[in-house]
Amino acid sequence: MRILLVEDDSLLGEGIRVGLRQDGYAVDWVTTGEAAERALATESFDLLVLDLGLPGRDGLSVLQQLRRGGNDTPVIILTARDTVADRIQGLDYGADDYLIKPFDLDELGARARALIRRSRGRTTPLLEHGRLTLDPASHRVTYAGQTVEMSPREFALLRILMENATKVVSKTRLQETLYGWDQDIESNAVEVHIHHLRKKLDTDLIKTVRGVGYTLGDIQQS
Repeated sequence: MRILLVEDDSLLGEGIRVGLRQDGYAVDWVTTGEAAERALATESFDLLVLDLGLPGRDGLSVLQQLRRGGNDTPVIILTARDTVADRIQGLDYGADDYLIKPFDLDELGARARALIRRSRGRTTPLLEHGRLTLDPASHRVTYAGQTVEMSPREFALLRILMENATKVVSKTRLQETLYGWDQDIESNAVEVHIHHLRKKLDTDLIKTVRGVGYTLGDIQQS
């Protein structure tokens, strides 16, 4: 999953980025509203984590512009503004959730999982595909009843494949899911992770659609 973090406090922003990456997300971090708008206009994200008190164009303006443009990316507001009126305004402008500073990173992670799950139309937190089960909250994967140990990137790659189990997921999309802007990507990184997953699970579980991408289930290209 790919998250855009908009936070001008360098210490807090770095802490959030590290915490979300440990949860398996690719996190792109900007510090101004203008930079956020440029990113949202040119790239796709699974979640926007948005501070309100930004220099220049503030968070509410970014949020308002996002929704006016028809972009339905889930949004969590982070702010020190804790009055009821502030919370109502943020939600009325189109935010999906509201977290008051200071907050616990585990709570942010839980809210992120819930919003992304709902945006995918899922009600249950578990992802299941045949004998394969993935729990985003506990970072636990089981196959045929046995726990399978995975690296954070293997887990993230498997998660996006399971969330799109009947579709082909392109290599480009998988790269965007696994790596942020500031992270180097080897040309064969996705292939290496796929190879490791096949060894740990089943060599026939992940199918390659040559020239297109990878799929877990019946092919339905989108």
